Amino acid sequence: MISLPTLSPRRDQFDLPRDTCYLNAAYMGPMPSAAVAAGQDSYARKGQPWHVQVQADFFDAPEALRAQAARLFGAAADDVALVPAASYGLSTAARNLAPDAKSEILVLAEQFPSNVYVWRDLAAAHGARIRTVNRTGDQSWTEAMLAAISPATSIVACPQVHWADGGALDLAAISDAARRQGAALVLDLTQSLGVMPFDLQAIQPDFAVAAAYKWLLGPYAMGFLYVAPHHQDGEPLEQNWIVRDKAEDFARLVDYADAHAAGARRFDMGERSNFQLVPAASVSLDAMLDWGADALSRTLGANTRALADRLAPLGLRADVPDRAAHYLCLSLPDGAPADLVNALAAHKIYVSQRGDRLRITPHIYNDETDFHRFASVLESLL
Repeated sequence: MISLPTLSPRRDQFDLPRDTCYLNAAYMGPMPSAAVAAGQDSYARKGQPWHVQVQADFFDAPEALRAQAARLFGAAADDVALVPAASYGLSTAARNLAPDAKSEILVLAEQFPSNVYVWRDLAAAHGARIRTVNRTGDQSWTEAMLAAISPATSIVACPQVHWADGGALDLAAISDAARRQGAALVLDLTQSLGVMPFDLQAIQPDFAVAAAYKWLLGPYAMGFLYVAPHHQDGEPLEQNWIVRDKAEDFARLVDYADAHAAGARRFDMGERSNFQLVPAASVSLDAMLDWGADALSRTLGANTRALADRLAPLGLRADVPDRAAHYLCLSLPDGAPADLVNALAAHKIYVSQRGDRLRITPHIYNDETDFHRFASVLESLL
């Protein structure tokens, strides 16, 4: 059996003090130092706006970022829109879907709120209903969702990884079941894109969105929306000038154009050129693409498995079926301190708690020193 290589830690590429143990990428990923520098340089140029160039900054830079994001999805650049948040992308999807009256929109129990509220509104507008899918016992989220998909299903709205417990979903199987019922598939990939393999051809979502500020190590208020080709003549949330045909010609902007730029660009957010955010996001995506989702998944999976084994004697159980490799959500033992997250933070160790689980989400910047220190302090607190 061939053992595929893993990546060495890249801590030196981040501004992480040695006494800080940051295991909370699912909350917010730190930007690489090079991305921070790119953003700072762009802010300085905005202080002297005569240096902002029409073609390079308004058009070329966001197009380069679009192409980078497309590689993460395994899509063409024309299939990707630049959006400010997952909620914006999900709202775009909802604007272009019309569920039948009395049909069901499926969401997971305790799914992230942005991927629930929008479907509640859509269901109310069309006389459809929300069906919340829960898993029982040792059932996986995939098994629960497949059991829920039926002829009544009009939309399946789910993540690839559940944000609260780290359970992964087999999106290819879910997509196949949804398509057999004529249902649309809308995905929130914020907790998985870039660090977990994503097979666009096998999954074929109608829409898929990811915010950049978590696992993609990018700036806040930046995200990417994949739009399937058959939806690309749909209705955008905004009517902004830069997504119209021939918008590059500033001298002729009042020659109003009905036609949009090609592909999914009509769904871009207003001010999509984001002079301060785009350069930083581009540097972050360069790093993510260089490391690769497959290698990151193997690396983070090896780390979370080793950490789960190390913490098992403390009574912390990794009992979520089909756990995503980069996620470790451990059931806390009876008697665990109620303020455990704050107690760890007092030692400059940063994780999250979701319900009765401790959510530990390392990234490429973590190393064995981090893991040893976390396990030792956690043992002392428990």
